[in-house]
Amino acid sequence: MQYDVKDLALAAAGKKRIEWAERHMPVLREIRKRFEKEKPLEGQRLSACLHVTSETANLMRTLKAGGADIMLCASNPLSTQDETAASLVKDYEIPVFAVNGADKDLYYKHLKSTLEQKPTITMDDGADLVSNVLIERKELIPNLIGSTEETTTGVIRLRSMAKDGVLVFPVIAVNDAQTKHFFDNRYGTGQSTCDAILRLTNMLLAGSTVVIIGYGWCGKGVAMRARGMGANVIITEIDPVKAIEAVMDGFRTMPAAEAVSIGDIFITVTGNKHVLRKEHFEKMKDNAIVCNSGHFNVEINIGDLESLSTKPPAEIKPLVKEYVLKNGNRILLLADGRLVNLAGAEGHPAVVMDMSFANQALSAEYLVKNQGKLKAGVHVIPDEIDREIAFVKLRTMGFGIDKLTAEQVEYLNSWQEGT
Repeated sequence: MQYDVKDLALAAAGKKRIEWAERHMPVLREIRKRFEKEKPLEGQRLSACLHVTSETANLMRTLKAGGADIMLCASNPLSTQDETAASLVKDYEIPVFAVNGADKDLYYKHLKSTLEQKPTITMDDGADLVSNVLIERKELIPNLIGSTEETTTGVIRLRSMAKDGVLVFPVIAVNDAQTKHFFDNRYGTGQSTCDAILRLTNMLLAGSTVVIIGYGWCGKGVAMRARGMGANVIITEIDPVKAIEAVMDGFRTMPAAEAVSIGDIFITVTGNKHVLRKEHFEKMKDNAIVCNSGHFNVEINIGDLESLSTKPPAEIKPLVKEYVLKNGNRILLLADGRLVNLAGAEGHPAVVMDMSFANQALSAEYLVKNQGKLKAGVHVIPDEIDREIAFVKLRTMGFGIDKLTAEQVEYLNSWQEGT
């Protein structure tokens, strides 16, 4: 078995992390039990590019239980848990290519290694595997049943590919499932982003002015949690509908050009490029903290930050770099602009990832069941899968819901009966 991890001696610690996460992933446990019996992925070769964490490890175990041959690489060099990667290799015999802190060359080497098995299904967190197949490995396309995508950023990229006519196989937009973005993006990103900032800086959020760039589901979650800890929250947006929603939710909104001069902490969550750049850095206060919870490390223009600095950045704490600007102000960049919630903390809690990864597992099964029936392009997870995941999650949490009576079903499905 080929693999590339930091040290297999870390496996024992990794197994403990994986088992701890599993305790809080009851939906995925139920799916795994069924997969072990039914083997719906038998004969499939599945290449996955995801954050290599204890939660992801339990997804890999589920997919393997379903009969798939698995290979996993990291979707972000700073989110890899080296002990988890080691345990997946040693304890679960799943090939993993992931090392925390890998440089760009090693990152792409790992990605390409994961494609060497000529996958029938790919599983992405940012669409890097799909992009590589479409650009460099077109000979793999005839093998592919389809792909799944975990993130907002990845879905944006995929829809752009579909628009340009280059996406030649079906992709399930896992991110668009209600049981994914309503919960993972909002509650997961919200809590883990604040957690990371506190771990890295030990700042007091209460009384601080936190500027959140973007008010999508991730931005909503971060805003909710920051306000809950006493922060004064400002939202910047380009979408007037999202901006007015932020106002109605009780937040101040203003252009970033205005917010940068009063903010203490800046968090980007847009999925777009260079939303914080030179003209923003020049107006920031001394000791302003800047970080990103969007998928790629392009939201903060680090090149502009370097060009404004009088000397190379100094790492004053782990994953905290200080840039001294020509005007004398210091700007603190967290986690090199990468996903701060995964690099500086442990990412989303397992109880949230339980639903996200249930969607991934069932989407892989859906692709197999519908092989040859789905058109090329981006597909939303069927509503019945989404609702089943929500129902099982509620049940495992000890909650129940009502059912419609026959009379109510008839009333909702007819038009003859009026007021």
